[in-house]
Amino acid sequence: MAKKLPKTDVVVIGLGWAGAIIANELTDAGLEVIAIERGPWRDTARDFNVASVTDELRYNRSQELMLRTKQNTVTVRNNPGQTALPMRNWGSFHPGNGTGGAGNHWAGITFRFQPEEFRLKSHLTERYGAKEIPSELVLQDWGTDWEEMEPFYMQFERLAGTSGYASNLNGQRRDGGNPYEGMRSGEYPTAPLKQPYGPTLFADAAGKMGFKAFPVPSSLVSEAYTNPLGVTMGPCTFCGFCTNYGCANYSKASAITTVLPVLMRKDNFSALTNSEVLKVTMDSSGKRATGVVYIDSSGDEWEQPADLVIVTAFTFENVRLMLLSGIGKPYDPLTNTGTTGRNYAYQTANSVQLFFDDKNFNPFIGAGAVGMGIDDFNNDNFDHSGLGFMGGGSIRVTPIGSAPIGYHPTPPGTPKWGTEFKRQVQKNYLSSMSIGCEASSYTTRTNYLSLDPNYQDPLGRPLLRITFDFPENDLKMAKYCTDRVGEIAKVMNPREYYLRPMKGHWNSQPYQSSHIVGGFVMGADPATSSVNKHLQVWDVPNLFVVGASAFPQNPGYNPTGTVGALAFKAAYAIRQYYMKRPGEMITA
Repeated sequence: MAKKLPKTDVVVIGLGWAGAIIANELTDAGLEVIAIERGPWRDTARDFNVASVTDELRYNRSQELMLRTKQNTVTVRNNPGQTALPMRNWGSFHPGNGTGGAGNHWAGITFRFQPEEFRLKSHLTERYGAKEIPSELVLQDWGTDWEEMEPFYMQFERLAGTSGYASNLNGQRRDGGNPYEGMRSGEYPTAPLKQPYGPTLFADAAGKMGFKAFPVPSSLVSEAYTNPLGVTMGPCTFCGFCTNYGCANYSKASAITTVLPVLMRKDNFSALTNSEVLKVTMDSSGKRATGVVYIDSSGDEWEQPADLVIVTAFTFENVRLMLLSGIGKPYDPLTNTGTTGRNYAYQTANSVQLFFDDKNFNPFIGAGAVGMGIDDFNNDNFDHSGLGFMGGGSIRVTPIGSAPIGYHPTPPGTPKWGTEFKRQVQKNYLSSMSIGCEASSYTTRTNYLSLDPNYQDPLGRPLLRITFDFPENDLKMAKYCTDRVGEIAKVMNPREYYLRPMKGHWNSQPYQSSHIVGGFVMGADPATSSVNKHLQVWDVPNLFVVGASAFPQNPGYNPTGTVGALAFKAAYAIRQYYMKRPGEMITA
């Protein structure tokens, strides 16, 4: 029997980017906020000390910052006819654990989605006609638009100190930035990062082909920066230990480097760590959340009543918690009804690897989000007429830094060990580079999330089951876009190069990206969405679910900037509308 605690104004579940942003905004509004985090408290000075953070074995191989699969994992299958099996080790994606969440080990790439993405189904139908959209796809509009989203993107970038160069500043077009970006109300907070040799070489080749390369927007700051909360960050040093690592230099924006230093000092905020929420509690009507039940590190159960419940965990846990709490109707792919678990999407990772004889890229120098890119083959920036697919990818060179254990570039056919392996590594270590194409993932009826009937976590709750495979649409897109990358690679005149488009079935073993979206999506119609444009759950007005779980599909960009914008958007709606008149906010 859970022990009941005194009521609070707000309980926030998960203390990554979204949870920290919302908690800070609502405490500023005078509300008492309690945050519950499954993992430990993380602190830069202690956990990411400069003397210990550059540990490839600890952070990259042993996945120190990831959720332990023994605590909780997922089961996976490619289609509804298969029996899902549990992941024993994180491969395809890396869920975070502890305060800061996956934002501690992210790369820092911070794109805004393009204006068309928020009304994707309408946009593609207007441009091509409904018959041109592949029948396997179930695309949806977001229920919001660029005009609503842009101010919140700006807020997140100012919080994170995002570096870049605006190409569309208040309607004024400028060379040097992304020519496809939506209109911005302000310049990036910090200037673009200085570019290493590989991205510069790529940008020159792309320019010769008529493409306009731009510096990848990055929340690794390029200069000393103090954000609107008064938190100061230091410039990136290109240490090469970024993706999968915490940042010792206070250069990579995360909740623990930009928000929590302010939030943790507030009298009306408290955080419970190493505590896992078991369910959201509801009243007898099923129309109002009354709080949460959680279990602490001692195994004791507690009920935390609250007037507002805000779920801001990783995509998987957002959806699983809603399923476990009986909120919303579980999605059924046979009848295409229900919304909880609907529209799960991933990302389509493609690349081209190049080998030169006369280059020195110093691959150990890098950062998670330094690089140059082009968007000419991303999303709907090119004519899809007659191609048989929709979507595209962000093509870019972003040298993350080559850690000593894992980086040994060799051409296909090279033995995995022995004398020839060593010779090829020595020959190619300095003179190899890769062009990536991080591409869209569009939703289908049979890609969804549900509770697994066969496997449980240590607390006896069903694991989340992923049913996912790459649709034919995305595989066609991957080949087309990777072929375009190959054309750029050829202009760069390498000794040899190899195209690696995504093909075949989704395999959960190799890492691809942690850009998992959908399952509790936003929209204007409660028949096909779980939350409205304010991230408020339909028919449960005091419950908000915020994160990439709200994306109806995934464009060819990293999701974090949009997650941050949605967090600010939800917090604004709560402060400006809900607090003044509690209830469902449909037209506000």
